[in-house]
Amino acid sequence: MRGVIKRRREFLHLMRAYTLEKGSFTVTDVQTGAGVPRSTAQDWINRLVDEGCVVLRERKQGRSPSRYATLSALPQSACQKIFTTVDGDHVQIFHECLSGGCAAFCGHHHTLAEGVVMQVQRDGTLLREFARIGYSDVTIGLYPSPAVGVVGVARDGDYIIQHIRCIGGPAYSLTDMMGHADGVCDVSVKREGDIVVGAVRTRALSHLVIGVDDTDSREGGATFALALAMLQYLGAIKGVIPIEHRVAMLNPEVVWRTAGNSCSYIELAAIPESCAKVVERATLFVEDEALSGEWGIAVKQGFLIDPLLRSYGKKAREEIVSRKSAEETAGVHGITLHGGRGVIGALAAIALSGLRNEILLSPDRKIPV
Repeated sequence: MRGVIKRRREFLHLMRAYTLEKGSFTVTDVQTGAGVPRSTAQDWINRLVDEGCVVLRERKQGRSPSRYATLSALPQSACQKIFTTVDGDHVQIFHECLSGGCAAFCGHHHTLAEGVVMQVQRDGTLLREFARIGYSDVTIGLYPSPAVGVVGVARDGDYIIQHIRCIGGPAYSLTDMMGHADGVCDVSVKREGDIVVGAVRTRALSHLVIGVDDTDSREGGATFALALAMLQYLGAIKGVIPIEHRVAMLNPEVVWRTAGNSCSYIELAAIPESCAKVVERATLFVEDEALSGEWGIAVKQGFLIDPLLRSYGKKAREEIVSRKSAEETAGVHGITLHGGRGVIGALAAIALSGLRNEILLSPDRKIPV
């Protein structure tokens, strides 16, 4: 079913583009643009006509083909992806938007509303929210009240359900857009006067943090570049969604550093049954691509960073850390290590994950523990 929904979205997007550019489109336009047989293009046009999304603009006359048009030039959805990762009774909600302005709007109002959302971060068009499972009363309304808020997050087996209250533009997003976003399984809504209340269902995905270090040599290479390439490589695995890549600076006084002594970490969301494959492929990828025999990676499942683990990252900023210390710390926190000396910095990358870039990139900045 999800495949059919995705295909429908692709065809409707193509038809909307033709409508905006030329005012209408033909079966041949869709056939050529989508690279499908003519019969398939006609079938999808007929289906969307039946749904009321497309109208027949001009009937076929002689050699002139039938011309069609979509009913609205509005974007089908500003919501590109919505997915959730879980760590115990905490959830991260990711919302990738078509517009940085829309992402900023939602982030601002979700912060005002508070509810079960404890922290909101925005990086361009990606909105990341840290929430707890539970419910909280949120007053929604027009200015100065927040226009939208997450009033509850619940787990239902393999799924996460966000309960949202909103008004105005956010209500339009909930009723007409969010259901089209990749990662959304279902949206149900009801009206309570001017307020729209909705439930958005997504998969409860695992959250993987992979730290990398010591992959370069004095002759070439760069750990940040290898980590970024690995994020793209692993993101192509079925059931895996790439989240982001970060760089962190460690102790600049380490004598065996190749340059400034930076490490990297990447984050991915994955269906639980894909996690083992991700770890296996990550290890093989780094082993094949690293220019140093001391390469190391560390893998953590979950996004919560315990204060003792954060202390290890602080120590790696200020002191010379032994491999034995890294192995003991990793064992306590259920983190797996692979490779050589680089596991020390790879684990430190995980220990520093979640901090602001200003802290990650400045070795002299204080690390909150």
